[in-house]
Amino acid sequence: MRELVPCCYIDVTGVALTDRAQFQAEIEKLVASHALHGSESLCKLLRYLGKQALDHPGTQVKEYQIATEVFGRQADFDPQLDSMVRVQAGRLRTKLTEYYNTEGATDRIVVELPKGSYAVAFHEKAAAAQAYGNGSGTGTWANDRVESASSAAKRKYLVPVLSLALVVALVEIGWLVWTRRDAVISTTNAAAEIPVPAPVRTFWKGFVEGPEEPWVIFSNAAFVGRPNSGMRYYDPAKDAKLPILDHYTGVGEVLAVHNLDIVFGELHQALRVKRGSLFSLDDAKNNDLIFIGSPSENLTLLEIPSTTEFVFKREESGPQAGNVAIINVHPAKGEAEKYLLSPSNFSLAEDYAVVALVKGINPEHSELILAGTTTIGTQAAVEYVTRENYLSQLLGKMNVTKPTELKPFEAVIQVKVARGVPVESSLVALRILN
Repeated sequence: MRELVPCCYIDVTGVALTDRAQFQAEIEKLVASHALHGSESLCKLLRYLGKQALDHPGTQVKEYQIATEVFGRQADFDPQLDSMVRVQAGRLRTKLTEYYNTEGATDRIVVELPKGSYAVAFHEKAAAAQAYGNGSGTGTWANDRVESASSAAKRKYLVPVLSLALVVALVEIGWLVWTRRDAVISTTNAAAEIPVPAPVRTFWKGFVEGPEEPWVIFSNAAFVGRPNSGMRYYDPAKDAKLPILDHYTGVGEVLAVHNLDIVFGELHQALRVKRGSLFSLDDAKNNDLIFIGSPSENLTLLEIPSTTEFVFKREESGPQAGNVAIINVHPAKGEAEKYLLSPSNFSLAEDYAVVALVKGINPEHSELILAGTTTIGTQAAVEYVTRENYLSQLLGKMNVTKPTELKPFEAVIQVKVARGVPVESSLVALRILN
């Protein structure tokens, strides 16, 4: 394959090979392909890298740049501590290989993300280049060359030798191409079948294999006031005549949806996302649901089956008045009666969150509740059920080794926070429900 440099798309015959619009069309064709179907995060990454290649040819894209501009990571993102970008780039390379070995096998232009780089490259397949004229005709400078009688005579004797050499070379090339094909297919199949970690597959199997895509319902609490003059939670007793602002959510909820999108992409399942104020009971009856945010902000949880062992309640008095606590309804030996975040007069150093799997209004469907006492705790709750190490801890506590053994449960995790980011979570209470 020959690499085609953006903004200079002329092959050696002088015929225009393609232009910017064609390259953009190649990117969009990939985005619409079966290989990338349902992988919203990979499509977003591919579009971004394609645009960078066309707008800034020859410029390397930085991992930090991708993390913050594509995946919404915060300004303190450290590539040494978080391999998310490398993992996503690896998934994209696998999907590209899968595409060009299946539905894109006859494409003339190939989009590639070279290993060790985040700079998208566009190539023309060798066979296509030949078909478009690279090997046809007599050549521009060759027509001016006059062949002498002696050179003609030499050619007379060289033709049989060269013909035999050519046959041998073609046989050897054919063998190499065939064995390379087998190697590429084997490598591609192996890459495409890299298994999702067993704890992740075990925990999410019920949501992945349902007849419909699960709904993700994120909190958007009711506020009154204005952003420029101050906002507060809506209080029916005081704010009945004030307009409600119900289109805000937290940073943790946003990153939580992103994390779920990554995991469901790896599991080849799509998600449907809706904010809490637009959710209906019909949705609750007919779908598996994933709630992101506590009932104090995700108000839909007040109308449907929710947690019974660990419930959210706002503190009415004392130094933490107004903050939300997780009440331990039946504290076991050594457990706290309630779980509260750090005092308000200190920087947030710890939070608590509920991770609960319960039966829905329709017992054939499940609800997963992922909710912290703050938006940071909510983010940590989602990370807890999307990371292999945390899921291994949770499933181990419940003696679950296969999906059929997973029963409804409620759990509380303690979250350590640094600079507004959850950095470590641990299980502090667990109830397996009947």
